[in-house]
Amino acid sequence: MFGIVSFIGWLIVGAIIGWIAGKVWVGHGFGTLGNIVVGIVGSMIGGFLFGWLFGTEGFGGWITAILGAIVLIVIVGFVKR
Repeated sequence: MFGIVSFIGWLIVGAIIGWIAGKVWVGHGFGTLGNIVVGIVGSMIGGFLFGWLFGTEGFGGWITAILGAIVLIVIVGFVKR
């Protein structure tokens, strides 16, 4: 159901979103490195959930990976406050 390409893609997408959040949203979350880790986790959760719910990979999986990373970074940022 999930290939290595999807897994690597989710890692890259999550790292990029986390890095951007670390640079843009200063003072929230866990700093740049922590946000990268949280972004990766959120991306993996989002991408996995889409594939699991709809039984497919592809563009929708990428969108949910991005959204998962963003949502988890925002949640962690607010919880940390």
